[in-house]
Amino acid sequence: GIRLHFHALVKGLTAQSASKAQLGLGHSYSRAKVKFNVNRVDNMIIQSISLLDQLDKDINTFSMRVREWYGYHFPELIKIVSENYTYCRLAKFIGNRKELSEESLEGLEEIVMDSAKAQAILEASRSSMGMDISPLDLINIESFSSRVISLSEYRKGLQEYLRSKMSQVAPSLSALIGEVVGARLISHAGSLTNLAKYPASTVQILGAEKALFRYRCGVVAVMAVSHCVNGEDSGLSRAGGRAVGRAGQAGGAEPLSPPTEVPTSVFGDKLREQVEERLAFYETGEPPRKNLEVMKEAVVEASEAVAEVKRKQEKKEKKKKKREKRRLEALAAAAEENAVLEMEENDTEPKKKKKKKKKEQELEAESEQELEAASEPEENGLEDEAVPKKKRKLVVEADQEEEKKKKKKKKKARDPEED
Repeated sequence: GIRLHFHALVKGLTAQSASKAQLGLGHSYSRAKVKFNVNRVDNMIIQSISLLDQLDKDINTFSMRVREWYGYHFPELIKIVSENYTYCRLAKFIGNRKELSEESLEGLEEIVMDSAKAQAILEASRSSMGMDISPLDLINIESFSSRVISLSEYRKGLQEYLRSKMSQVAPSLSALIGEVVGARLISHAGSLTNLAKYPASTVQILGAEKALFRYRCGVVAVMAVSHCVNGEDSGLSRAGGRAVGRAGQAGGAEPLSPPTEVPTSVFGDKLREQVEERLAFYETGEPPRKNLEVMKEAVVEASEAVAEVKRKQEKKEKKKKKREKRRLEALAAAAEENAVLEMEENDTEPKKKKKKKKKEQELEAESEQELEAASEPEENGLEDEAVPKKKRKLVVEADQEEEKKKKKKKKKARDPEED
């Protein structure tokens, strides 16, 4: 009844918003129950391992093309260097074999990482039976070699990315059978959840379904299973015959650790130890430990590891909070300093204005005094009236002109007397 009339009981809550809230609550409850991640991190692993396989095929094909192309000019290099990546680097570095000299020996050693091989390459270039090559062909070979080199370097980076992703998503599976093989298992199963639901017999034959159905009975089927994905693991490949299948079952029995908040590889390490013990049992007859004992040890170690990780995370959080607090304090102090500076500037501005006003008043007073002094009558004994400054200047200029005229007249009067 409360749920039915909830929109009427709570003010501001409509029936539509209540239904939306119920739907969101149901979705979050379901996700928490089944531990289902909406983002599906295992999709990234599936795409990465698929791209890694495709890159391996493409790099092998392109490297063979470089070998055939450059082999017309320097065929002896194929026998000396067998690795594709190193061969492409050498083809780019050498170029025309006739230009190879003692000076380039150091560069060859850096690429090959072997002084004897570098010397052998130098000697083979001097007595090579390959054909001459034009500069245009060399440019094309070098550009194609650089593309193959960049693809190989990208493959290394992709492999590191896959390892880091597997250590986060499936740490126990990575510890048990390795990152690459674990990623292949996830890819064959379709998802990490499907792999966790598979029984040991299904995990054992992942990647060898066709071979299993092609052969029906006996050792032939078990030997076919040895070529599946689990057969790539170095630990399982040491056993032979039926032991491969049994070890594969042991390894695939519990590939995933129980879900925990902090990912840990303790369960994978313990399962790996069990596989090693069972392999030793088939070889030497020494009985392995029981699964219950191993899992009890794993639970204790996992709880300790999780507690240690949480402790480290708490320390990091505390350090982060301290840094944030210091940053905020520094920002607050800077803001206070800016406010104080603004207040001081505001205080100094009216003082400056007052000083300016005082100076202006003083200048005005001085100008008034000068005007008053200029307006007073001059006591020269000739002028009794008060004469302003401008008029006085005009009178002085007029007197000077009259004196000049008188002097000119006197000079003119002297000139006829002298004649």
